[in-house]
Amino acid sequence: MDAGIFRDALTALAGIATGIMSGTFGVGGAVISTPAIRALGCSAALAVGTTLPSILPGAVSGSWRYRQGELIKWKVVAFTAPSGIVAAILGAWVSPRVPGDGHILMVLTALLLMWSSINMIRAVKVDEAQVSESKFRNSQSFLSSLTGVVAGGLSGLLGVGGGIVMVPLFRRWLGLPMRNAVATSLICVGAFAVPGTITHAIEGGIDWRYAIWLTIGVVVGAPFGSKMALKMSDRKLQRVFGLFLAAVAVAYGGGELLAL
Repeated sequence: MDAGIFRDALTALAGIATGIMSGTFGVGGAVISTPAIRALGCSAALAVGTTLPSILPGAVSGSWRYRQGELIKWKVVAFTAPSGIVAAILGAWVSPRVPGDGHILMVLTALLLMWSSINMIRAVKVDEAQVSESKFRNSQSFLSSLTGVVAGGLSGLLGVGGGIVMVPLFRRWLGLPMRNAVATSLICVGAFAVPGTITHAIEGGIDWRYAIWLTIGVVVGAPFGSKMALKMSDRKLQRVFGLFLAAVAVAYGGGELLAL
């Protein structure tokens, strides 16, 4: 689709949907924004980096409703974010050097989504008292840092916010209740997006017209998403998250395999 007001409006609508998902599930939202801008004409190579600038504003906007009730586990953020930022820089540097003109990265993203969805659907209920400030031991500090490395690296490499990895790992490794995992992940993905955005911009891997309209939509949609999440039970939120990721993975991966 040629650049114009109509395409900009559709990009903003995609941003609103992205923001709602970001606020609801604690993810960067690229699982919506990346295929959306691809459908609107953005190349696969540019789509990876173009979604990143909207993630930080979306994280700030969406996390505002999570600020009360100690839903954000700041000690987890303290260990996850620094390691994730370093990994995000490395991932963003590697991204344009992967062969396949971006299509291989899109297929990898689809596989990652399916993995996350299976983990969400199969995960057992977590005792909300399992993780407390007094029980944040060294092993959990290590696992938080390791989660940051995995999520941040994939954020830079695939152009995703990292939340599709962090939320399942926060649940499985740290035992965080779903809403705590979502709120904490949202803060981390915002931090991950900063170095990834800078690196992709230096590499010339961002289409700023798409990025600006995506950001406008994300900032509008994210507060609605966090409001929806706060109204759901942990179990319902987890199931919705898993089923949604599974559906997107099938459609997303199938389209990119055909493109290859």
